[in-house]
Amino acid sequence: MIIKTVDELHKIVVKILLAAGADERNANVVAEHLVSANLSGVDTHGVLHLPGYVAAMKAGEIVPTAWPEILNETPTSALITGNWTFGQVAAKYAMEIALAKAEKQNIATVGLVQAHHIGRLGHYAEMAAAKQMISMIWAGGYAEEKPGAVPYGGREAVLHTNPLALGFPAGDESPMIIDYATSAASGVKIVWARERNEPLPPGWIVDKDGNPTTDPNDFFSGGAFLAFGGHKGYALMMAVEFLGRIFTGSDTFAEANRGGVYMRHQGATMIVLRADIFQPFAEYARRVDEMERRVRAIPAAPGFKEVLVPGDPEVRTRAIRQREDIPIPDDVWQSLTELATSLGVKEI
Repeated sequence: MIIKTVDELHKIVVKILLAAGADERNANVVAEHLVSANLSGVDTHGVLHLPGYVAAMKAGEIVPTAWPEILNETPTSALITGNWTFGQVAAKYAMEIALAKAEKQNIATVGLVQAHHIGRLGHYAEMAAAKQMISMIWAGGYAEEKPGAVPYGGREAVLHTNPLALGFPAGDESPMIIDYATSAASGVKIVWARERNEPLPPGWIVDKDGNPTTDPNDFFSGGAFLAFGGHKGYALMMAVEFLGRIFTGSDTFAEANRGGVYMRHQGATMIVLRADIFQPFAEYARRVDEMERRVRAIPAAPGFKEVLVPGDPEVRTRAIRQREDIPIPDDVWQSLTELATSLGVKEI
């Protein structure tokens, strides 16, 4: 295990991206996002993605010096094109537009198209919470060329991981941040299980014939994700597809040589509203804090140590890793060093 400070890891990511052809502005935004994911303990969305991003840049799927822009807007809405830049750059821009509009109009809806992988959705919910805004982020469109999830009761894939995030600011307590894929697991976890020759938990995937399986190899032999929570998770997966891809019209903006098979049709919708629309923020925050404390005070069930509020694990991990720095698994570190060497970066 390699240990790096936030600053050290940020500089490493920037060095690699600049050597690969990104400009400084974009490189810093991507580095901030990836390192924040690792800092929060969401390592599936951290620096391990860097080799894939560089490969996408070389293939022309990411335009590393492009910047997002507004295609059309009203006082309470906007449609943003990422111009095929890094997804983190485009999504941060979209959230900033949404926050600015909601600040003036109480509520705003922003759609995002033509962007690569937008990373950890909770990052954008945290941006909103820091501005005393409630937020919802819905991202779909990943299955149009390579489906990866079966519908409830089906044996063939037609959907994908379809993530969502919701964020609620608080007062003295930490914001409540909900962030997850609507599939039972993320693709990275399936890859990790295969690489480590470990079985998957039941209910994560099916094989090519639609049979439940715990063998990660079955996923790569024509298998697919299951939605979490049976028919309820499947319904939510469908809602994300409607709000992400269909609502934004992202299919209209797909380009054959951009985005790759998963991101070409990606559409994301961000809905942001002021937390003080119906009452002063102080009163809203008091009630949020009280509810969070009430929930955390519930005695733990057998097999559990305590009750947490969504977002608590990330807050706690950030505090630990701020003190003790960020652990990078040896295989991830090796991939970064090999990538740096291939780009002529002599030292990271």
